[in-house]
Amino acid sequence: MSDTAASPSGAATPPPGCPAHSRAVPLGGLEYQQTPSQLYRTLRREHGAVAPVLLDNDIPAWLVLGYPEVSFVTSHDELFARDSRRWNQWPHIPPDWPLLPFVGHQPSVLFTEGAEHQRRAGVITHALEGVDQFELARECQLIAEQLIGRFAGSGQAELMSGYAHALPARAVLWMCGMEQGGADTERLVDDLRISLDAGEGDDPVAAYGRVGERIMQLVKDKRDRPGPDVTSRMLLDPAGLTDEEVVQDLISVIAAAQQPTGNWIGNTLRLLLTDERFAVNVSGGRVSVGDALNEVLWLDTPTQNFIGRWAVRDTQLGGRLIREGDCVVLGLAAANTDPQIWPESHVGAENSAHLSFSNGEHRCPYPAPLLADVMARTAVETLMEHLPDLVLGVEPEELTWRPSIWMRGLTSLPVEFTPAVR
Repeated sequence: MSDTAASPSGAATPPPGCPAHSRAVPLGGLEYQQTPSQLYRTLRREHGAVAPVLLDNDIPAWLVLGYPEVSFVTSHDELFARDSRRWNQWPHIPPDWPLLPFVGHQPSVLFTEGAEHQRRAGVITHALEGVDQFELARECQLIAEQLIGRFAGSGQAELMSGYAHALPARAVLWMCGMEQGGADTERLVDDLRISLDAGEGDDPVAAYGRVGERIMQLVKDKRDRPGPDVTSRMLLDPAGLTDEEVVQDLISVIAAAQQPTGNWIGNTLRLLLTDERFAVNVSGGRVSVGDALNEVLWLDTPTQNFIGRWAVRDTQLGGRLIREGDCVVLGLAAANTDPQIWPESHVGAENSAHLSFSNGEHRCPYPAPLLADVMARTAVETLMEHLPDLVLGVEPEELTWRPSIWMRGLTSLPVEFTPAVR
């Protein structure tokens, strides 16, 4: 899942001014994981807009909490770049480090820079622009109805695994040109889940390997028989990507569409089922599903923090000295609720200036956010249409969040409803 052999060597000990020397706060095993907003408030109060933190194994980094500061980092690639081989901490990273899949350099668009990034990202953008949003909405509705049909007669369901994550996984594979409903697609959907969000007894490394093999086969098939899909458009793009480049970038597209969109759906359903503003008003038409989706991106964004950027040279950020090669973690959730932009603690969910899709050259490529919105909106609206008396199956305070400072998603979302008559 990662390529650490090419990682550069750095200083044997953290350099002066490194987060390790200034009351750094551990980001692993936090008691704040259920309510991360408490952590962000504490860090902001004690450290300001840029806080020294410790990743797993006490690896130092900087967490950027301020909205202006996150915007600055993501807009200045000449100062904060994406190639993780710059990191000055590679000598201290063990081979089994939990975050290696996210920071180990890979030959994908995620780690490219400059003209190469523009080339690779341009291919993805052009391929996604070819997706008909009305056709995608129809396909998502069909997928939603198939998934709902599996549990509609029982009167109860667990929506995170059985619906929220399953729908975008199937939808993005359809966009990439895979046939729906076959055993091959179902196995790939399951391997995607394991590789991105492994449960007890799962082998994410083996699952990721199978994902790569299946996507490579898809690329070979589309090279021989192109069709009206994202994979074929990437292969036929004048930029001339190799099959391996297309495989790597397709996996990035699929992963970015599947887990964050699944958590966006789940977080929105939670809001609709637990917040009186929505529980009372959505059915009456006074508050739209779109309002709930947008509010979630401000207050419960699926990607809480993103690792990361690496300082190209010594520079100042938020009053801190960031050394060349330091790792900078983008605090997207903290930035979205920055009191500097919401001084009265009221987040204006009616606007969409949040950073949930990041910002700058490496933000989610247009039109990916629009396609994710189609998936999430169709999933929520179709569920509510088919199960209009849907209610939470437990008390709201019994819902728990996955123990992650990176993703914001529920461990489960049990619901009850009147069984549908077949």
